[in-house]
Amino acid sequence: MGEATLLAYVAAGAKVVGMDINQKLGTAVVTQANANASDQAHFLPVDVANEQNVTEAFHKAVELLGGGLDVLAHPAAIQAASDPSEITAETWDQMFAVNVRGTMLANQAAHRHMRLTGGGSIINFGSISGQRAEPHAVAYSASKGAVHSWTRSAAAAWGADKIRVNAILPAMVTPMYREARKHMTDEQNTTAYWSNHHPIALGKAYGDPLTDLGPVMIFFASDASHFITGQLIPVDGGQTNTR
Repeated sequence: MGEATLLAYVAAGAKVVGMDINQKLGTAVVTQANANASDQAHFLPVDVANEQNVTEAFHKAVELLGGGLDVLAHPAAIQAASDPSEITAETWDQMFAVNVRGTMLANQAAHRHMRLTGGGSIINFGSISGQRAEPHAVAYSASKGAVHSWTRSAAAAWGADKIRVNAILPAMVTPMYREARKHMTDEQNTTAYWSNHHPIALGKAYGDPLTDLGPVMIFFASDASHFITGQLIPVDGGQTNTR
């Protein structure tokens, strides 16, 4: 989803700095983006759970962008199966370090730069898992619930700085999704099941990040969404609110 967002932004004419802990993949995505738009995209390595690393990366990013920051799209997260009776403190802490602390640190870094140049848009990534019971992914569900709460609170706090903070709740085909499918029942792995749970899915399970998510990310990065903040927006074919 991060790759799709970066490609969509570059295609729309934006100058973008992609960040990831996976330097090989991040560099490859930026190279692909620059194939049709020379030097519109740059890559910086970052560990979103490390405060100093995040602060330094954002300073470098702002320099690469010419001294300002208008938008932060923050899809960085990890997911793993976990049982409420057996999950370890180590697994819980790791999930929260990346998904919740990472969101907080990246948002704070963006806020520090955006407030100096008149505001901007922060787009976090929540999850439908944070909206419902997830007995087989309890840490992930709890972490995304925390991201939802953080998003609403940050929106309330930073509105005076003309900074919008919203969260996308996506249901897209990603490596994380493919891993989750391995733990689903045979019934859940059928096209009929997903068609019944996605009113507009038209027979496909989850959405395509580039065609189904990319345009939404452009909307929330643009002035067209200037009067929207503090919202949790499912981009999921309808499954969240129609099940």
